[in-house]
Amino acid sequence: MSDAVLSQFKQEVVEEKKGFDKKIKVGIIGTGWIAESHIQSYLNQPDVEIVAACDLIPGKAQKKMEQFGVKNVRCYLSHKEMIDNEPDLDVVSVCTYNTQHAVTTIYALEHGLPVLLEKPFTVTTEEAVEIMRAEKKSGKIVSVGFQPRFDGNMQMIKKIVESGVLGDIYYIQTGGGRRRGIPGSTFIEKSTGGIGALGDIGCYSLDMVLNAIGYPKPLTVSGYISDFFGKNPKYNGEDAKRFSVDDFAAAFVRLEGGIILDFRIAWAMHVDTPGDTMIFGKEGALRIPSTDCWNGSVGGEMTLYHDICGKQAETKIPLVRSSGDLFDKKIRSFLDAAMNGGKAPVPTSQILYNQAIIDGINKSAAAGKEIEIEIPEI
Repeated sequence: MSDAVLSQFKQEVVEEKKGFDKKIKVGIIGTGWIAESHIQSYLNQPDVEIVAACDLIPGKAQKKMEQFGVKNVRCYLSHKEMIDNEPDLDVVSVCTYNTQHAVTTIYALEHGLPVLLEKPFTVTTEEAVEIMRAEKKSGKIVSVGFQPRFDGNMQMIKKIVESGVLGDIYYIQTGGGRRRGIPGSTFIEKSTGGIGALGDIGCYSLDMVLNAIGYPKPLTVSGYISDFFGKNPKYNGEDAKRFSVDDFAAAFVRLEGGIILDFRIAWAMHVDTPGDTMIFGKEGALRIPSTDCWNGSVGGEMTLYHDICGKQAETKIPLVRSSGDLFDKKIRSFLDAAMNGGKAPVPTSQILYNQAIIDGINKSAAAGKEIEIEIPEI
């Protein structure tokens, strides 16, 4: 296909910042599985020192630090105890289970600490709003943990949309999931996870397309959720007894600007994919291949469908080979913003809409009908 078309979408090289002269003192709140990626990425930064960690389970934080060879770390049993006794902290990572995101983040903000908050933002829209109000009052930032934003292919999707080659966007199909991929631990119980596949991987696929089109406000949603696989011992073994969240969700969402979002996500299903992501515009369309298991990127080269001189044409967009670890980029961008007084790399003002859609799907499913998405003033 035309080199002139393809040349519009060459990946730009962005030079990484080198770091600060002084050591940035970091605290880790929650030391479960996702905390391991935070710890390793902080250790990869030359100007960072992990000085404190906390976990509700006695001895867990200490054991996790020893696992990574982190020395001289003071460990606590709660976020309050850690923050109250560590006045020199510069930033914190919140790596707790979902239902504790709001309370821990708000406490950190109230004590003047910027927060890197793991996804999903929260469980409900109301919790997200509470965090944002605390963020506004504190003057500190909260950046939400969407490392796929730093993948070159995700950035390419946004670049294609912003180029105007698709024209006005009017319909998007997105989602993803796994044929078999139900996690365990705190993910699958309502008291800890709060939401299931919707929050775990659904938030990623929503961000992929919403970020590309500028995060328009969601207006209404007709949602559906199910738990057929999670509660069936045939597919989930002993964990079926305690499974109390969604393992599949689908929705039809109306966005500002007359855009329709057709969404589906799954931890388990009887097909390999619920479909590729497709962005329909009045001048062209973009197909984004699904992945076998949602991993924060795309499943293969993308296809741009458009007309040239009145003829139907297709342009293949080659995969971008990103340099560097995405998690490291997430950590570094947060540190640079927090220490320089910059804006959050993944701001709550955007992810609020992501969360409102997820919460709206749950509320619509419970009501059995389409509902308006209500977002309180911050």
